[in-house]
Amino acid sequence: MCMRIQRGGRHIVGKYIGIMFVRGGIKTVHRATLYLANRAIGTSQVTDSVSANVKYQDTITGENTLSNVPFQHAKVGSFFQTQPELRNQFKEDAFLQSFLQRHVSKEYLSGVESDLSRFGDRVAGDLFELSIQMEAEKPRLEQYDAWGHRVDRLITSSAWKKMKEVSAEEGLVASGYERSFGEWSRLYQFSKFYLFEPSAGLYTCPLAMTNGAARTLELSQDAYPDLYKRIYPRLISRDPSEFWTSGQWMTEKQGGSDVASGTETVAIEQSDGSYKLYGYKWFSSATDADMTLTLARVVDKNGQYVKGTRGLSLFYLEVQDGNGKMNGIQMMKLKDKLGTRQLPTAELLIDGAKALRISEEGRGVASISQMLTLTRIHTATAAASSMRRVVNLARDYCTKRRAFGHTLDQHAFHMKTLAGMEVETRAATIFVLEIARLLGRQEMSSQPEDQLIEESDVLRLTVPLLKLYTAKQSVAVVSEGLECFGGQGYIEDTNLPRLLRDTQVCAIWEGTTNILSLDVLRAIQKSAGSVLHHFHNSVSERLSAGKEISSLCPVSEKVEKSLQEVLALTSKLTPDQLQMAARDFSFSLARIFMASLLIEHASHPTASPSDVYAAQKWSEKDLNLLTPTFSHRGLTEEARKQNLDLVFDGFHH
Repeated sequence: MCMRIQRGGRHIVGKYIGIMFVRGGIKTVHRATLYLANRAIGTSQVTDSVSANVKYQDTITGENTLSNVPFQHAKVGSFFQTQPELRNQFKEDAFLQSFLQRHVSKEYLSGVESDLSRFGDRVAGDLFELSIQMEAEKPRLEQYDAWGHRVDRLITSSAWKKMKEVSAEEGLVASGYERSFGEWSRLYQFSKFYLFEPSAGLYTCPLAMTNGAARTLELSQDAYPDLYKRIYPRLISRDPSEFWTSGQWMTEKQGGSDVASGTETVAIEQSDGSYKLYGYKWFSSATDADMTLTLARVVDKNGQYVKGTRGLSLFYLEVQDGNGKMNGIQMMKLKDKLGTRQLPTAELLIDGAKALRISEEGRGVASISQMLTLTRIHTATAAASSMRRVVNLARDYCTKRRAFGHTLDQHAFHMKTLAGMEVETRAATIFVLEIARLLGRQEMSSQPEDQLIEESDVLRLTVPLLKLYTAKQSVAVVSEGLECFGGQGYIEDTNLPRLLRDTQVCAIWEGTTNILSLDVLRAIQKSAGSVLHHFHNSVSERLSAGKEISSLCPVSEKVEKSLQEVLALTSKLTPDQLQMAARDFSFSLARIFMASLLIEHASHPTASPSDVYAAQKWSEKDLNLLTPTFSHRGLTEEARKQNLDLVFDGFHH
């Protein structure tokens, strides 16, 4: 084999090597060097005839260096991957727009769309930049000053403080209480949170608790008018100088979900009618809030208190006293968390904090029910919005990233993956939006009372379903989304891994999956089955239009059949079996309800082919997870024992 180098119109031929005339003599050119020369002039392989417009240094140096070589000295090569672009998140969300257009009254629609469109630019611009700054400037605790005084100074990013101003000015809490858009005000509010969440740097956490506190005070205004008049306007203010945020301090050392046995904080009544609280709060997010709501047990004159749920009362306290010092509160430490690192979360010692009781004695848990409803919807909104964000970024990226000769959008298997993620995202999104719509109707709809009672029952059952299912969805979808970026999805300075770290908390905050599954059973039991009955009616009504459309009729019938099978089976289970099956039961109800929502959406006269396809693809899922478990004897006493033996096989006490 011979190779030829052409220079100055002449060819020099050699065997396995190239020979070139250079100043001062003849130099040998190795095959690898020829390859680099070819690369420099755009040739992918060594050929028999290579035109090499290259220069060599003087032979005195003994070096054979080519000019214009990629990666030479400070050069990093000529290829730079175009990064995904974050555009207006409202205008790029056709599904959100179509839902609003179908449900919001024409009287309010233009106002809703106009504000969300404007805000869609902000979440892709200055607010996203603030969230990056917040991630880089994590909160820290300064417990003592230079002279040894206990100060418990929480130092947060300037971007965190700026986000509080933005939240007030944008009316993120206020919009739910001004009710400028009538019964669609909650739908508008949560649509705005849906756009905001991935760019909020977790400031939506204190806003969620503030939203819950505002609703709690609104509902108790007749019983506690003075507190309502003084504090409620601050929680819903659009003036940054007046706006307050609230905490929600429920979790103690024994855990957060079992408040009946886990709450040790006690309250001692004072002569002026206020209380002093003593306890230890193990996980207190948004520690820089202005106020908080918390549970405690009232101690009587004999030093006794009631155990269990009946002993818990709800209290209001301000974090600082009138002099700007901590109100009997010591910050023991900040939590070092997997994600949500922008958010200050602390362990707090409550040592004589002045507080006001804002529930009937022993009615604390009942008083926070509306607050829990709102914070669970907020958590689900965070889950759905994280899915939407990663899908939007992956969609943009697939048009820019080339692999195996084509951009990723030209690879059918990649588009199948993205389409599956889109279906999951749409199902989660429509669940959130419908629950927000129903919530708004409960607060100010003029619909007949019996209809509102039915919808209230549907909400009681579907809110825990919403939170538990979307939380699990989001971790899977966001993780899959990171794969769409290859190695870049694992690199912190792309800001992509943060999506997964922050999403993981959705399954833990406001009740884990198993705890919420038990809450679903509790709702059915306490209502004597009425919530399940109204749930069935709601699903059937939503499917009715789909049965009249040929493309949706088969899936509509499948969903209805799955619901009937699940309900028939649960009626045969013992209480112990139903508890064992609580997760499968809840997942089945969630999938069925989401299917009915997608089919209802796809049945609308303005539905797009994508709406129909999404409804079909979702309904292809296994909607009944309960029957296979039961059929394989997974709910027997023998199965319970086998589960226990399997888990503890090899475990030594």
